Amino acid sequence: MRKLIALVTAVACAGVLAACETTGAEPEQPAGPPQPGTLRVLAGSELEDLKPVLAEAAKATGVTVNFSFTGTLEGTELLANGGADGKFDAVWFSSNRYPQGVPGAASRLGNQTKIMNSPVVLGLATSAAQRLGWAGRPVSWAEIAEQAGNRAFSYGMTDPSASNSGFSALVGVASALAGTGSAINAEQIGAVTPALTEFFTAQALSAGSSGWLSEAYQRRATGQEPGAKVDGLINYESVLLSMNASGRLPEPLTLIYPSDGVVTADYPLTLLNNTGDDARSAYQKLTEHLRTPETQRRIMETTQRRPVVPGVPLGPSFGQQSLVELPFPATQEAFDALLSAYFDKIRRPSRTLYVLDTSGSMAGDRIAALRTALTGLTGADGSLTGRYRKFRSREEITMLPFDTAPDEPRTFTVPEQDPQPELDRVRAFADGLTADGGTAIYDSLTRAYQVLSPLVSQDANRFTSIVLMTDGANTDGSDAGAFEAALPGMPENVRGVPVFTVLFGESNADQMNRVATLTGGKVFDARDADLGKVFQEIRGYQ
Repeated sequence: MRKLIALVTAVACAGVLAACETTGAEPEQPAGPPQPGTLRVLAGSELEDLKPVLAEAAKATGVTVNFSFTGTLEGTELLANGGADGKFDAVWFSSNRYPQGVPGAASRLGNQTKIMNSPVVLGLATSAAQRLGWAGRPVSWAEIAEQAGNRAFSYGMTDPSASNSGFSALVGVASALAGTGSAINAEQIGAVTPALTEFFTAQALSAGSSGWLSEAYQRRATGQEPGAKVDGLINYESVLLSMNASGRLPEPLTLIYPSDGVVTADYPLTLLNNTGDDARSAYQKLTEHLRTPETQRRIMETTQRRPVVPGVPLGPSFGQQSLVELPFPATQEAFDALLSAYFDKIRRPSRTLYVLDTSGSMAGDRIAALRTALTGLTGADGSLTGRYRKFRSREEITMLPFDTAPDEPRTFTVPEQDPQPELDRVRAFADGLTADGGTAIYDSLTRAYQVLSPLVSQDANRFTSIVLMTDGANTDGSDAGAFEAALPGMPENVRGVPVFTVLFGESNADQMNRVATLTGGKVFDARDADLGKVFQEIRGYQ
């Protein structure tokens, strides 16, 4: 999703075609003026697979959908601060649970029409499911958590602050482990924290979006990228079934529907309260069409999501057992408590090495933007997104500025108790960055792997990644070919560390794409976007 800032406010993005278009604009920018027969929709990126259905709907109803994609958390924040007012007619997230928990966002939600369903479940490589004895029998979240704590299997899951599937999984596991039969509240989270910590010791892959997570799993399973193979994924049933249908997996996934309950995305197309009459008419036509049995069947066949109207039987690929729906917390207080516990106590901590271009071309506004972006991660950004994307307790952060050559690295470790003094030191370091000299990208990237290796040897139980930010092409030191040739010879314990590259200024997009592809990372584009927001987005992958 761009991602789903799943915490509590999540949003997504989506896209359509000529009759179902995706804007190139940032969600904060207008998606165009209101037009009769057009719905301007802020949505989750996973809805892009609805393009064929929406194109057909446009022919049948004359209603065009104009999508802008964003994450759930970012989308909720945009609703809450009024940034979506007048720019969008509707929102279409995988669920409205989070925005409904944030008063400023909830007050802007109007009519809601559920279009389709997809539960969040565990998909395991069939051989792993058989090894665990889970194929063909009921399995509870408690049993899954126990085996995860034993490291009997590994899995990938999206960041709960970036993706609704991750947040739904966190809520589902926590609610099932609490075992009260009611929505988990802030007071109960402490009691289930030890079991949740065991559960998350087996998480081996994190991502900011469901789509990137499934692609990363497939690339690792087929050896297309250097990261270790993962046994399974926690994701939407629709994503897991689509992976099986793609034919690109070395072995199919066996879907595990926890017997003590799941959290289901219900995809409500939601009109905003300030929408005009033309948009309301378009909304009515479109939702009526999307809920016809014929279109519901088409949605199921195209996207692997379940129909929501009676009379449309499930296809043979869907699990036929009855699903128990777990209660979902209804307050922002509960969301905040669960997410804070997840980041500060439950999940495996992160280790990030920032390779930062401070060459002469960064002078002026660019180095100022870099300082501001880093400072925002120390807690200076008080927005909803900033609160959940800042550096967290237990994190290890290494800064490696470079110009003509890599500078001396400096490592910060944020303590679990009283983290602010260390965060202040990170902020002071960022404030001290200056711009001068040439641009030695690949020598600095090689140095980053060398710096990481002993740190990983000392503590391998961290999500480790590299962020490479540069505003230009390589001018000094070794070139791209030398780095590519040297990569297989990097120390084994860091060979699979992904590099998340950030395009800024006049970055060479081809070179940055190549680095990301070689290392199993991802490219982020800050050339026409706020660098601080891009750094926050990357946090969902760490």
